[in-house]
Amino acid sequence: MIDFVRNLRLWFAPRRISDEGTTPDYRFSLANERTFLAWIRTALALVGGGFAVDQFLPDLRWAVRVGLAVVLFAIGALSALRAISQWVRSERAMRRGEDLPVTAFPTLLGLSVAAVAVIMLVVVLAGGSR
Repeated sequence: MIDFVRNLRLWFAPRRISDEGTTPDYRFSLANERTFLAWIRTALALVGGGFAVDQFLPDLRWAVRVGLAVVLFAIGALSALRAISQWVRSERAMRRGEDLPVTAFPTLLGLSVAAVAVIMLVVVLAGGSR
């Protein structure tokens, strides 16, 4: 719990990360930042997909359309939050000379996106609300 609070503080005061260990090779920090940006792009794409489902599929039943949009919005929001958390955790680990943190989030994200894709495939093959 203490580590969680410490990590959360670093979300809003990233300069405090310099208090942790020693400065790693800048290339590792830049790679960590590129990974963060990739997660943010993924989050933006998911949010955009949610808007697209809601706005451009009016023939879908309301519950299906809104349900899929909300799921995509939620996955996008979780991806953005996870991007911040993973960036802080990785930066701290590099500064401390520890192994990089392992997470199951990419697996959960992949399974969630696959589930939405299967649902959309079923909706398309069923012909929407026709």
